[in-house]
Amino acid sequence: MEYEKSAPTGPFEDGRAAYDKGDYATAISLWSPLAADGMAAAQCNLGTLYQFGWAVTQDYAEAVRWYRRAAHQGFAPAQHNLGVMYHNGEGVTQDFIRAYMWWSLAASQGLTEATKVRDDLANLMTSGQIAKAQSLAAKWNSKKPTRYLYH
Repeated sequence: MEYEKSAPTGPFEDGRAAYDKGDYATAISLWSPLAADGMAAAQCNLGTLYQFGWAVTQDYAEAVRWYRRAAHQGFAPAQHNLGVMYHNGEGVTQDFIRAYMWWSLAASQGLTEATKVRDDLANLMTSGQIAKAQSLAAKWNSKKPTRYLYH
């Protein structure tokens, strides 16, 4: 007898389903408690909603706050998104060194888009700026996140 496999269920997955349907308000209500409890994926997703103003007032500083919380746990998609915010100067002062650093951290985990944008950014930077960014990434990598809730 064959059994049908059902999709995993729970608040995160339900939030993802709501997000995929464009029901961002439901996604926020489901992800907010998870993000507050430290789930990096939920924190990153809230950052995206604030960055683009989906079901909330667009707020780059709030997006950066959520991305930073997830990025500091080592969550590569949040590290990539934080790099975007630094590159664009959205919610933070524009800083190519920090953008390069965050993209390097995400790239070191295999996030190919981060590798591409980091390498493109290098064309706009001096060798000294790149060296500083690489040093910051190495220093950050020497500290291991104490909590990493990846979903």
